[in-house]
Amino acid sequence: MSLPPGFLDELRTRMSLTQVVGRKVMWDQRKSNQAKGDMWAPCPFHQEKSASFHVDDRKGFYYCFGCHAKGDAISFVRETENVGFMEAVEILAREAGMPMPARDPQAQQKADKRSQLAEVMEQAVKFFRLQLNTGAAAEARAYLERRGLDAGALERWEIGFAPDQWQGLWDHLKAKSVEDQLILDAGLAKPSTKGGKPYDTFRGRIIYPIRDARGRAIAFGGRAMDPNDNAKYLNSPETELFDKGRSLYNQGPARTAAGKGQPLIVAEGYMDVIALASAGFEASVAPLGTAITENQLQMLWRIAPEPIIALDGDTAGLRAAMRLIDLALPLLEAGQSLRFAIMPAGKDPDDLLREQGAPALQKLLDEALPMVRLLWQRETEGRVFDSPERKAALDKALRDKIMTIRDPSIRSHYGQEIKDLRWQLFRPQRKPAGGPRSGGQRGWHKAPAPALASTKASLLAASGDTQSTEHLREAVILAALVTCPEVIEPFESGIEQMRCADPVHADLRATLLRHMDLDAEALQGRISEVMGAEALENLLNQRHVAIVPCIRAPGDADMARMTVAEELAKLHSTRGLSAEIAEAAEDLSGVADEGVTWRLSEAAKAADMARRSGQEDTSEYDLGENGARISRQERSALDALLDAIKHQKPEG
Repeated sequence: MSLPPGFLDELRTRMSLTQVVGRKVMWDQRKSNQAKGDMWAPCPFHQEKSASFHVDDRKGFYYCFGCHAKGDAISFVRETENVGFMEAVEILAREAGMPMPARDPQAQQKADKRSQLAEVMEQAVKFFRLQLNTGAAAEARAYLERRGLDAGALERWEIGFAPDQWQGLWDHLKAKSVEDQLILDAGLAKPSTKGGKPYDTFRGRIIYPIRDARGRAIAFGGRAMDPNDNAKYLNSPETELFDKGRSLYNQGPARTAAGKGQPLIVAEGYMDVIALASAGFEASVAPLGTAITENQLQMLWRIAPEPIIALDGDTAGLRAAMRLIDLALPLLEAGQSLRFAIMPAGKDPDDLLREQGAPALQKLLDEALPMVRLLWQRETEGRVFDSPERKAALDKALRDKIMTIRDPSIRSHYGQEIKDLRWQLFRPQRKPAGGPRSGGQRGWHKAPAPALASTKASLLAASGDTQSTEHLREAVILAALVTCPEVIEPFESGIEQMRCADPVHADLRATLLRHMDLDAEALQGRISEVMGAEALENLLNQRHVAIVPCIRAPGDADMARMTVAEELAKLHSTRGLSAEIAEAAEDLSGVADEGVTWRLSEAAKAADMARRSGQEDTSEYDLGENGARISRQERSALDALLDAIKHQKPEG
């Protein structure tokens, strides 16, 4: 429908935005200046304690400095009432006393039809509520009493009962002169396939009215009293009033409670919502018998930026949570996400509240997991990652999920969080110094006293003390990676296996692995932020580090790669020899055999080959007249030079 020129301007002129907004907020009298139409309040669109929501009544616009919501009276009604543009205009026009322009006949007929359906639904609400007080509803009343619903709760939630009759509601509405087609179109009855009278949709069920954000009854939910009924819960069919994927149970009251600062809780069913609200958690809603849809998710985010999903602690509840993660990831925006409060196994919020009370539920809400943690849990729980292939499969699965996030900033933060969690899962576990060996049968071995810092820095000590040698090699590896971080990824597994007895080295390694995607300058800046500038300076200025070629020429990736590969190989072989010696020392306490000496000799050969790797002098020498060794290659080059000089023709 098109509105005539000037209608909206006239509507905005007649309506006070302060009056429209004032129904949903509490003004901050200290900041507001009513005389100037300059009003401030906590924002109704997100949870906050400070008054960051500003209304300029003279200009007719509002703006929130927190969530950046903005608009006029029409947009405010649309957002707070969850209605379309024309419905918002109608609401404001009624309040302003302005008649709506005449619609075209078809549009007017459709609007009249919706109004008629809403009236029929209200008559059905009254019928069901009266039936709950009859003798036929004795079992239903007993059930509700066992679930903790007193007379006040029944009144508040308008709970009713559908008698176990084929035409109970039908006959009642027909007695009120309601047309057959309206009853059918409201979803209250179904046509008979046998040519008889239509029959009631709900029979022998406890009835929960479902209202939209404006408070109109749009559908019903019914719980079967017959335990053998195939459908324990049944919702109204979709009608002109009711779209199941765009509706939430208790939406209107929950929005009001969330606007006052209560957390928005999403439960599974009607009784969960009723129990939560009765316990003080009034900002509670539930989807209507289906998994949460994208439309419902957007509705939740319009109420609160970070709803808490409180699903049942059974397999179905966990599956629903996992499906919701996949739905939500592409829709995430800054400050707009989900948290998950998983109930104890086999419990729902109603069970937990009745058994342990509100404090137990509040504790679960306080400990609700951010979505990234549940995503990690889904991909890792119950799985073993004991091979490179399994680890790679985990990386791929997580990478594929993260790439569905459209917001680049959130995608980056998710990647960093996953990297941190991966590091915690796969980080090498250090054995306690001086602890017992396998089985603990041979007693405790006293750990050697740690070398002094000055001793560790000594190249002389490094050549003879295994612990100091390892410390120096680790320092060289870390320094090479700091100056050329692009070589971290190929050696990630070997770096993770470094023992790093020095806490500074351990912290530096962790920082390198978490930020391997940064360039050298950014990485060094990050290390300085985390560990202090002196940590990096002390590492690079050590004498045995400063002389390494790839440190003297930072950025040479090939040289850095060769250095790291060689030093890691030496660390591995040295530790292999140490392990063999330790094993042999224990084995020698029993009966000695040739296997012990063979293992030691093989380990020693490996360590010697690694130690000499890249350092063996393969040059050939001649013996000079004075007994000194002369490089044959250098001598040949000198002879060639002298021969060229001798045969060079003089100029002129």
